[in-house]
Amino acid sequence: MTDHAADPSTDLTYGPDTTPVEIGERRGMFGPRQGGDTTGYGGLVTPILLPGAAVRPYGGYFDEVADALERALGAGGTPYEEAVERVVVDRGELTIFVRREHLTAFAQSLRDHPALRFEVCTGVSGVHYPHESGRELHAVYHFISITHGTRRIRVEVTAPDSDPQIPSIVGIYPANDWHERETWDMFGIIFTGHPALTRILMPDDWPGHPQRKDYPLGGIPVEYKGGTVPPPDQRRSYS
Repeated sequence: MTDHAADPSTDLTYGPDTTPVEIGERRGMFGPRQGGDTTGYGGLVTPILLPGAAVRPYGGYFDEVADALERALGAGGTPYEEAVERVVVDRGELTIFVRREHLTAFAQSLRDHPALRFEVCTGVSGVHYPHESGRELHAVYHFISITHGTRRIRVEVTAPDSDPQIPSIVGIYPANDWHERETWDMFGIIFTGHPALTRILMPDDWPGHPQRKDYPLGGIPVEYKGGTVPPPDQRRSYS
């Protein structure tokens, strides 16, 4: 176990940098970019910031979880520093970014190690960051330890658009079955090793993945059990 020196600093870091991570910018205050704005808010430019990596000690039970993970992964032959990309503590929540090639070993340790015992994975959801080159797709997992008083952590794994594969953890957390299917259906993340990775919300022959930010808005007729719903641009009263 690494001897972590106490550091009272609350600064956020990302690698050697001490500033939050800027992933883009937001223009305007209310979203619309057309409409003859005369307030000046239309020209407002705001950076989109995500918190950087936290510095030990994290506080609360977060340090106990990190130390137990370090021991568990090391016992299995995977160095903690190799499996964990970074740790973020923000708004009282712990997020561990795990490299995808180590996800199954990480999840196994979360479930089985006596000091961890995160018996429940409440699911996985997807996020699409088109401008985050090389890590456009994110899979976000939430875990709960009943044994240790409902401790909660979040685990995030990334994959590039060019290779959207993340290992399935259904073999470790069977209840993740439908959640992985939904994340594949909506975002196109391929969970390798899933026993039946098929669509769960959209028809089997549906083109694309509707919750990606590059998915076209409107103009696509939708069929539900023999009924047809016209595309949005044909059913709005103001179109």
